[in-house]
Amino acid sequence: MKYALHTTAFESDAHEKAWLIRVTINACKDLLRSFFYNRTVSPYALGEAPDPAAPPANDLRDTLPRLPEKYRRPLYLHYYEGYTAAEIGEILGKKENTFYTLLNRGRKLLRKELGGDEGEG
Repeated sequence: MKYALHTTAFESDAHEKAWLIRVTINACKDLLRSFFYNRTVSPYALGEAPDPAAPPANDLRDTLPRLPEKYRRPLYLHYYEGYTAAEIGEILGKKENTFYTLLNRGRKLLRKELGGDEGEG
């Protein structure tokens, strides 16, 4: 746009090229200093931002090992390893419904340990 609005004649092609490069550099610097650039977040960075409603990951990683083994193993296999209820039942040598009971009790213990929703159950 600046090139189209420029009214002064250039001395040579080299002068025109140098002017165009300098104007481009200055426009980039202006953009980097602009309010918009400094006050916005990249859409790529938004995907990496933690969910403010979720408990911090460190708390969960610190709390899970403190749970009793019978609750810790089903939680770990389900959430970290991604096994299904039937697969976890086979791994633990328990029925599928037993797994669901252990999972529910483990979740309640986690909530209690993390300090959330103590009024439930």
